[in-house]
Amino acid sequence: MKHAVSGVEWFLRQVSAIVQKDLAAELRTKENLSAMVVFSLLVLVIFNFAFELQGLDIRAVGAGVLWVAFTFSGILGLGRSFAAEKDKGSLEGVLLSPVDRGAVFLGKAASNFIFISVMEVATLPLFAVLNNANLPWWPLIPYIVLGTLGFAGMGTLLSAVASSTKMREVMLPILLFPVSVPLLMAAVNLTKGALQERAFDEVFNWFSILVTYDVIFIVVAFLVFEYVVEE
Repeated sequence: MKHAVSGVEWFLRQVSAIVQKDLAAELRTKENLSAMVVFSLLVLVIFNFAFELQGLDIRAVGAGVLWVAFTFSGILGLGRSFAAEKDKGSLEGVLLSPVDRGAVFLGKAASNFIFISVMEVATLPLFAVLNNANLPWWPLIPYIVLGTLGFAGMGTLLSAVASSTKMREVMLPILLFPVSVPLLMAAVNLTKGALQERAFDEVFNWFSILVTYDVIFIVVAFLVFEYVVEE
C-alpha cells in the first residue's frame, strides 16, 4: 500500500511540475492570455453592436455568443500549447525525462483549463455590462466549468496531434470542432437554460450529455496521449 501511495504522490508531483512550468512560462510573456482575452472581448463587442441593431433578446442568443467567444479564444491558447515547446525543442526534453506521459497530458490539460478559465473570468463581467444583464451565477458557473473541462481536455490531445503537422494553426480547429459538437451543443443549451432561469429538470438531458462527454473523452485522451506524442 505504501508503494502504491508513493507512486500516486510521485505522479501528482509530475502533473504539478508540468502545470507550474506552463504557468511560469505564461507569466513571463503573457502572450497567450492577452491574445485570448482581447479576442474574446472583441467578439463580445461586435456581437453587442449587432444585437442592438436587431433588438434581439440576450437571454435567447447570449449563450451562443458566450461559447463562440470561449471556443474561438480557447483555440488560440490550445494552438500554442505544444507548438511553442515543439519549436524550441523543449517538448523533446520533457518526453525524454522520466515523466509519465499521462502526467504530461494531465499537466498540459490543467494548464489549458486554467488559461481558458482566466479568459472566461474576464469575459463574463463584460458580457453582463454590455448587455445590462443580471447573470445567474448559479448554475451558470458550473455549466461553464464542465464545458471548459471537456474542451480543454480534448483540445490538449488534438493540439499535440496538430503540432506535428505543417499546418497546425489550421489543423487544430479542423480536428477539434467536429469532435466538440456534442459538448458545445450541451454547453450552449445549459447556458441558455441558466440565462432563462429554467428548472434543472428541463435541461437534465443536456447536463447528462455534457458530463458523459467529459468523462469519456478525457479518459480516452489520457489513454491515447502516449501514442500521439511518440513519433
